[in-house]
Amino acid sequence: MGKLYLIPTTLGETAVEKVLPAEIMQVVRSLRYFVVENTRTARRHLKKIAPEIIIDELDFKELNEHTQPIELDMLLDPIRNGFDLGILSEAGCPGVADPGADLVKLAHEKGIQVVPLVGPSSILLSLMASGMNGQNFAFIGYLPVKPTERSAAVRDLERISARDKQTQIFIEAPYRNAKLLEDLLAVCNSQTRLCIAVDLTMDSEFVVTKTIGAWKKAIPDINKRPAIFLLQSQ
Repeated sequence: MGKLYLIPTTLGETAVEKVLPAEIMQVVRSLRYFVVENTRTARRHLKKIAPEIIIDELDFKELNEHTQPIELDMLLDPIRNGFDLGILSEAGCPGVADPGADLVKLAHEKGIQVVPLVGPSSILLSLMASGMNGQNFAFIGYLPVKPTERSAAVRDLERISARDKQTQIFIEAPYRNAKLLEDLLAVCNSQTRLCIAVDLTMDSEFVVTKTIGAWKKAIPDINKRPAIFLLQSQ
C-alpha cells in the first residue's frame, strides 16, 4: 500500500528554494498521482519545484468545496493500488485551514500512512513574529462576513483572549482585509494588541504588532494582499 504525502506550497510568489527543503523536490519527482485544490495552479507549482518533470504524465484529482463526501474514498485509489499519493493546498500546508484535512482523516481511518513534509505555514510564521502568547493560541479561520456578526465575533475574541490569556488568530479574503481592519479598530479596546502579517515569506513581507490605539494613528494599506491577523487582549 502506498503513502499519503502532504506537500506544502509557497504562500505567494516566493522562490521555492527559500521556503521548501530539498526533500520536497525529491518526493515530487517520485510521485505520479496528486490530489489538489486547483489543477492549473498545482501544475504550475509542481513545475516550479521540479522543472524537469513532465506534467502531462501526472494524474490530478481535485478536492475542494465542490467535492462530495462520497467522492473522497475514490481519491485514495492510487494508494490502494500500491502508489504513493501527494496532496497539495493552494497555499501553505495541506490539512491546515484546507479541505485536504478530510482526506487525511479518511486516510487514518483506512490505516494509510500519512507523511507531513516541512513547509511554510502563515499561522505559525505570524505567531512566531507577533510577540504574542505562543503557548496558548487559537486559530479561528474566517470571521463572519456580515458587519454586525463580524463585530460581535471580534468582541467575543477579545473577551476570550483576555479571559484565557490566549492569542486569537484569524484570516480574511484579501479583498475584505481593509473592512476587517476597520472593524477591529472600531470595536476593540485601545490597549488590545493587534498583529498584522502581510505577504509572508515574500519580498514585500510586513509583520507589525501594535496596540489598537497605535494602529489608529497609522492605518496600513493591506487591501488585496494575503494577510493574517492576531489579537491579544490585556
